[in-house]
Amino acid sequence: MTRDSTAPPKAAQPAGEKHDAILEAALRLFVTRGYYGTAVPEVAREAKVAAGTIYHHFKNKEALVNALFRKWKLAVAERIYTDFPADAEPREQFRLIWNTMVDFAFEHPEAFAFIELHHHASYLDEESRAVDNSLKQFGVLFVERAQKLGGFKRMPPMLLMELIFGAFAGMFRAHWEGRIALTPALTNAAQEACWDAIREPA
Repeated sequence: MTRDSTAPPKAAQPAGEKHDAILEAALRLFVTRGYYGTAVPEVAREAKVAAGTIYHHFKNKEALVNALFRKWKLAVAERIYTDFPADAEPREQFRLIWNTMVDFAFEHPEAFAFIELHHHASYLDEESRAVDNSLKQFGVLFVERAQKLGGFKRMPPMLLMELIFGAFAGMFRAHWEGRIALTPALTNAAQEACWDAIREPA
């Protein structure tokens, strides 16, 4: 079959745009169908590119999911690190981290759901695990400093961090599933409740 000579030629999509389109399509599908429920040809259809095009940008589906994971984990890290007041009191630091994460989760709900509410352990590569561990270690150091200043309860720092983040992630899961409707007042109240849960009573 020959192309209709009267039809305008289809504009070539720049390589950078194709790369971004593939990542965006993969994000939508991984969130709704999961990693194992998503096939590469489905990502190609969603991104409106040829299936072979994906392999020009990513070696395989595992490379694609790792690139996507790192992209959004690093986006979260950049937000937190950029404005983090290293010399502030733990209470102010906690408030900033919480509010930064709230803003990110509302602005990028699919990305937050993907990186924080999905189980990735089986396919994350060394580089992705390093990015994830770096962000967790930042949280541990924050807790350890607060403990030294007498601000947080004397429990393992990783445990305290996971307790808070588990509450945070559960709050947004309930919001997206329609069980609660988050408002600025509610997210702030939740922040206060979580602070009270981990701080050392005066």
